[in-house]
Amino acid sequence: MEKTTVQDVNVVSTSALVSPNSLAEESPITQEIAEHVVHGRDQVKAIMDGTDPRLLMIVGPCSIHDETAALEYAERLAALSAKVSGRIMVVMRVYFEKPRTTVGWKGFVYDPNLDDTFDIGSGLSRARALLTRLGDMGVYAATEFLDPIVPQYLADLVTWAAIGARTIESQTHRQMASGLSMPVGFKNSTDGAVQPAVDAMVSARSPHAFLGIDHSGQTCIVQTKGNPLGHLVLRGGNTGSNFSAEAIALAAARLEKADARPQILVDCSHGNSDKDYAKQAIAFRDAVEQRAAGTTNMIGCMMESHLNPGKQALSGDTSKLEYGVSITDACIGWDETDSLLTWAYDTMGK
Repeated sequence: MEKTTVQDVNVVSTSALVSPNSLAEESPITQEIAEHVVHGRDQVKAIMDGTDPRLLMIVGPCSIHDETAALEYAERLAALSAKVSGRIMVVMRVYFEKPRTTVGWKGFVYDPNLDDTFDIGSGLSRARALLTRLGDMGVYAATEFLDPIVPQYLADLVTWAAIGARTIESQTHRQMASGLSMPVGFKNSTDGAVQPAVDAMVSARSPHAFLGIDHSGQTCIVQTKGNPLGHLVLRGGNTGSNFSAEAIALAAARLEKADARPQILVDCSHGNSDKDYAKQAIAFRDAVEQRAAGTTNMIGCMMESHLNPGKQALSGDTSKLEYGVSITDACIGWDETDSLLTWAYDTMGK
């Protein structure tokens, strides 16, 4: 009888991946870096709890695609962070995974060579190596976790994590967040709805059991106790912005009704800038002024920022890419970043 194919009909190939333990041996986390990461997480928690009066600012490239540019940005950010540290805690966006509405470059982990070769093993290795370099520099790292396997490779080096607007309704991502060791920001959905993010926070603070991998790369059952450090991130939506005092008050009411943490961080990009990077400053200044006026549950902002402003298209010839310019969402440049964070420092001191 003719054999009928019933599985892997659309699978081209599979290949083994290095285990998280093996990758950690390649780029080990030192005791100094581990203490740095934990100290960063503790500071974020203190800001969320209100025992640290500073603002939390998460700034950096929309996505990482060039380690050299990322390290130069980190050097500048470390110096600026030291200058404003009395009133602002700065964490660098170090995003290696990019959720796509349809198709497109999925991020450094998946295609680090920018050529559709999808060398994921190299992507994970280079991403971890970059995170260890940032730890050595004293820079705190923030990232969005998209694939639930990736945290096993990188999460020990991350201070703050996000669950994105496209995945907050996913049970897989809520379960994953329940086991993460750092504070997690849940973004409102792409249509601007806040309730799915609130529901995600409630889910992620609860215990879960799900399928995953351990540090040896073995498929296993993961049981979590829940993550109590989830908070809301307002990023606007297709219907417009949601950084105004009225929008923050409405979001706070939803959080209170769900008995969820009241802290809110404003993402100044996406719907809050009408997808125009030059308008991020409007949301940023408004949010900071709200906090300075006494809106204590507004704990900070996120901005997409790079060495140079704007964005560029990713084509087949990577040699033609402009240095320090985003290949995903458009970013503000370094000079504006420095100016805005310095302004926020001054404003918080009034």
